[in-house]
Amino acid sequence: MRTALVIGTGLIGTSAALALTGRGVVVHLADHDPEQARTAAALGAGTDEAPEGPVDLAVVAAPPALVADVLADAMERGLARGYIDVASVKGGPRRELEARGLDLSAYIGTHPMSGREKSGPLAATGDLFEGRPWVLTPTRDTDTEVLNLALELVSHCRAVPVVMDADAHDRAVALVSHMPHLVSSMVAARLEHAEEAAVRLCGQGIRDVTRIAASDPRMWIDILSANPGPVADLLDDVAADLEETVRALRSLQSSDDDKRREGSAGIEAVLRRGNAGQVRVPGKHGSAPRVYETVVVLIDDQPGQLARIFADAGRAGVNVEDVRIEHATGQQAGLVQLMVEPRAAAALTAALKERGWAIRQ
Repeated sequence: MRTALVIGTGLIGTSAALALTGRGVVVHLADHDPEQARTAAALGAGTDEAPEGPVDLAVVAAPPALVADVLADAMERGLARGYIDVASVKGGPRRELEARGLDLSAYIGTHPMSGREKSGPLAATGDLFEGRPWVLTPTRDTDTEVLNLALELVSHCRAVPVVMDADAHDRAVALVSHMPHLVSSMVAARLEHAEEAAVRLCGQGIRDVTRIAASDPRMWIDILSANPGPVADLLDDVAADLEETVRALRSLQSSDDDKRREGSAGIEAVLRRGNAGQVRVPGKHGSAPRVYETVVVLIDDQPGQLARIFADAGRAGVNVEDVRIEHATGQQAGLVQLMVEPRAAAALTAALKERGWAIRQ
């Protein structure tokens, strides 16, 4: 691939353009808002000048509701040898294109499974997709050359290609992305009018659950409007679980021993089902989940503290597998949770204590 046209210079389009430009591809940028395309160009994502002829690959990064229109326009104008889109739903846009009678041999639907809570070109980074799955949904009609161009794009973005059926993809993202986003928003909504004294008690758990609720509602309306059925089906299941859980909790309030035992069993059942589902979430680098030991270190909120901890861990010969930070409420301090292999936890604890770090048990 020598040339590309990115149509839509938001977070995903600009990030893909930055990655391609960094690998020597000549990238042309287009957007319904010319100012946004100029911003992406100023960031080094390419040029906002139109290409002189057909490019190798056109990347349509428009909202799901507009993808079919933008793709159809690009294909009818002959802007590229191959066409892909990066929308978060795949079945609907393809059916719309088929209904228009277009030759889809030059098209393949794709979806990079990566993003941020922020949107727009200023939030873009060239490494946004690194190590992340990038779904490809070819059909029997897809030209081999177009599939290879899409795979080359994925490689340039340092993502991991995953081939799926389009409708299977839509059901999958409903489960792992769209439904969880709505549930996160529902939990976060409970905080809107909560007493300030209660909100000040927020810890890492509530931050983890509500993090994605900070995303742009307008973007998510577009996404959910394109995949409402599978998401509604999943929320029906969640609603049934909620009803059972509420009944179990009410039973725990009873003075009747049998009802309390029944309530306890109901709560235990849903928690154990949660355990069983959580262990299926892929671990580091997409491998099977692993159990790590956590070493908790108290730090001051000052420049260089994290660098010192990681340097001291390195000097101890310990690889930090994962890290989380919990900020103390009302204090310029926090707790750093270092996840390490169980056999390394004691050595890391001793080494950090020796270097003056305060370890929390």
